[in-house]
Amino acid sequence: MASNTTTSHDTEATDAHATDAAATETHASTAADGGGHSDVFPPFDPASFGSQLLWLALSFAALYILMSKVALPRIGEILEVRRDRIEGDLAEAERLRQKTDQAIEAYETDLANAKQKAHTIAEETREDIRKDLEAKRVGVEADLAKKMATAESRIQSTKTEALGHVEEIASETAHAMVTNLLGRTAQKATKDAVAKVVKG
Repeated sequence: MASNTTTSHDTEATDAHATDAAATETHASTAADGGGHSDVFPPFDPASFGSQLLWLALSFAALYILMSKVALPRIGEILEVRRDRIEGDLAEAERLRQKTDQAIEAYETDLANAKQKAHTIAEETREDIRKDLEAKRVGVEADLAKKMATAESRIQSTKTEALGHVEEIASETAHAMVTNLLGRTAQKATKDAVAKVVKG
């Protein structure tokens, strides 16, 4: 009878221990499922790796579709527009550079032509002035030669005329001097004496 009592007591203890263990496990499970605090960070929980990989794949696929259908075409369009604008700006800059080069070349050509024309005009003007001065010099020299010839002719005429009257003037002067010295003298004798002296 005592043996039966001991066995019964052990069975009850075992059942009580099992009941306590089941209650503890149930409490832990309830705490984990009911939002209680857990010791493992959920992303690092091996039990949720499968769902995390699934959501990662779905998110990547959605992001890829969004980028390939919306963002990337828009970015490509913006890059294309910018490239076209840059190419247009470069083409316009090249056109303006060529136009500037042509303008500079035309300016240099016009400047060279203007210098050549100015040089030609200066040479022509210098030649015209030289010819004009030469013509004036020739005219002045001809006029001076003519005046000198006229003057020499007048001088010669005056000299001839003066020499023609020398004998008469000398005779009259000698007669006057002799008359003053001697009082009276023969005029004919005085003229003859003067003529003899003049003729040598």
